Amino acid sequence: QFIAATTAFACAPTLDASAQASAAEPIIDIHQHTNYHGRSDEKLIAHQRAMGVTTSILLPAGRPVERPSTHNGKSNGLAAKCAGNESVMAVARANPGEFVFGANEVADLPEARAEIEKYLKLGGKIIGEQKFSVECDSSYIEEIARLAQDFGVPVLLHFQHATYNLSFERFHKILEKFPKVNFIGHAQAWWGNIDKNHNPKENYPLGKVTPGGITDRYLTDYPNMFGDLSAGSGINALLRDEEHTRAFFERHQNKLLYGSDCADSIGRGPGCSGARTIEAVRRLAPTKAIERKLLFENSKKLFRL
Repeated sequence: QFIAATTAFACAPTLDASAQASAAEPIIDIHQHTNYHGRSDEKLIAHQRAMGVTTSILLPAGRPVERPSTHNGKSNGLAAKCAGNESVMAVARANPGEFVFGANEVADLPEARAEIEKYLKLGGKIIGEQKFSVECDSSYIEEIARLAQDFGVPVLLHFQHATYNLSFERFHKILEKFPKVNFIGHAQAWWGNIDKNHNPKENYPLGKVTPGGITDRYLTDYPNMFGDLSAGSGINALLRDEEHTRAFFERHQNKLLYGSDCADSIGRGPGCSGARTIEAVRRLAPTKAIERKLLFENSKKLFRL
């Protein structure tokens, strides 16, 4: 493992064009995890450098518990073996400037507020990834929003039909109740609903997009709603209808943020969704100015980095 990580560090600057360009064109990745499917910290660092990312935000899991909100423990570790608050803070503190960290806890635990508050006071830049089986307009999410409002940090939520942050069509209630809190949408229900005709049972829909879906409306109607481009759901949405994507980038150029959410250990090639998303942004952004907003400027402004 040590040899593999060392080799990745040595090879990344010469093998990856995006890494070579990073000094001139920095990239902020708002969505990464420690111990993602067991990936080591060394491989995580090498992966980010290989993609050309200059600053990464590490999102922790909540504590492992067996309760309905974690599907009786099956969704612990964000359903991907991701590590918690101490882990992301340790990596960020060992790599200042290159990594920053968020704070998180299972939303419906009585001690959730105290746990998240502890790590925000230690320097956390975001609450998330909130990925628990609760209603997205529940009292638990309201309490998360109040805490975010108190500390002036965004909240990143994983929306997935009948699985996480349920009833996406009602999230406007939270957006309206907490207009000073910036929310970042992510995952299958978020990206499926760029399409007005989205079937909620399809996590990775294909084909042409009919504009005017719930996601499109949230981004248009609410100044405090932002979108995370990450993961398989994100790259699927960008590539399924490239004509729509170009218009979507134009329309929401100030509201979209690059994230990778990639468990790959190399940071290159077809197996790395993060690298594929960077390539898609560079190819499909209508202008260079919009590309730079999506890969860097919007996140720098939102997170005050």
